[in-house]
Amino acid sequence: MISPLSRRAADLAAARLTATDPKVTGEWSSPLSWRQPIHTVYIPASTFFLDATPHPPHTLPQRWGQQIVDVLQERAEESATATDAARDLAESLGVEDPQRGASLAVDKLLREPIEDVRIDFEDGFTQRGVPSERRDEQESDFAAQAADLLVDWLLDDGTGAPPFCGIRFKSFDPLVRERGIDTLITVLTGLHERGVLQALYRPDSPRFDPRALRLTFPKVQDTSQVEALVEILQMLEAEWGLDAQGAQIRFEIQVETPQAVIGDDGLIEAARMIKAAQGRCLSLHYGTYDYSAFLGVDPAQQSMEHPVADTAKGLLQVVARSHGVELSDGSTNRIPVGSSAAMEQAWALHYRLVTRHLTRGIRQGWDLHPHQLITRHLATIAYFRRDWELSARRLKAYVAGDTSEWMDEPATAKMLASFLRRAHACGAITDAEVCTAGVTAGQLVQLEATGRLTDHPTDQE
Repeated sequence: MISPLSRRAADLAAARLTATDPKVTGEWSSPLSWRQPIHTVYIPASTFFLDATPHPPHTLPQRWGQQIVDVLQERAEESATATDAARDLAESLGVEDPQRGASLAVDKLLREPIEDVRIDFEDGFTQRGVPSERRDEQESDFAAQAADLLVDWLLDDGTGAPPFCGIRFKSFDPLVRERGIDTLITVLTGLHERGVLQALYRPDSPRFDPRALRLTFPKVQDTSQVEALVEILQMLEAEWGLDAQGAQIRFEIQVETPQAVIGDDGLIEAARMIKAAQGRCLSLHYGTYDYSAFLGVDPAQQSMEHPVADTAKGLLQVVARSHGVELSDGSTNRIPVGSSAAMEQAWALHYRLVTRHLTRGIRQGWDLHPHQLITRHLATIAYFRRDWELSARRLKAYVAGDTSEWMDEPATAKMLASFLRRAHACGAITDAEVCTAGVTAGQLVQLEATGRLTDHPTDQE
């Protein structure tokens, strides 16, 4: 029984905390209780849409997956398979169960080789060999084709489409701002005219999925640039009547400069940017090479694991998690091509870097080349398989109220459920293996969101 005095005290606290309570029960309660892609693959727009391209653009993810499978097959000894070659690679990388890891990785390459594709109109889109007077025309044409491609992927009900996709448009640097805005609006107009924005962003839509479309805003240096983008999106939503339907276009912020980490007043600028996005910011993406160059790191020393990178990502990780925003690591530009020895060195580096950011709680990174897909999936699968059985046992004990071996709390239960869901989504564990945790798919979602199950003994703690 709560005493009258305690009730008065509680009412006093409630009055003081009216602005804080929604954060405690909302964005702070379970910051990442959805699927996040394990990687983003940045591919120049010209790679998709040049007239000389003999294949339909929408098949590119499957072609990248098949390309690395073919490379593995070429490396296999006589009568051996691509999986055998992947197993040999896994062994050389120190994967604990190389046969199982290789089998799952090759299956992933054939089934869903790329989880997130970014059609790149920024740094990767160099337009080399295109006369300067034709570059605007070419980019406008590619932007229109990008809209068509994204429609195919985002409304795909079959297999083959990446779960996440979008574009990276040019920054708001004055020299390229108008060009970048035109590309962004061309793509969004194409999606709007085909009903994609309504389907993805209207809360009452059966296809509501505001995280599927990814619009990457690069080289953000000041909160005012985020505010300008938000105003543009609000203008478009009003123009198309989306605002009246509750639709809200989302985007990612790419952190590539020191100004985006700490502002000139010494405060965390990235936090202000997220606030300025007004709920539209999906993710912060760390840009390895631009950021390192800004900090004066020489090219030979620039890396995802350089101390300046770790300092920035540590701050961004705190900001992102506290605001319910995703965080992605950057890329390595050491590509697995050339001699067998050169490929193995590049694979070993990539595998180590992917494992490194996963162990640090950063769930995503960039990939730039088809040959990086095998080590992306081997590293991710090995990471999750190393601890999935223990995680399943601990979650099962938590649900059963068994404290004989583990005394886990709701916060840990959230992460155990999240770990198993992410392991399943990336192909590291099977349906049957998920079931060993002793919970249904719906209960796993509930545990990830709240750390508790309704009508369960742990609810009484």
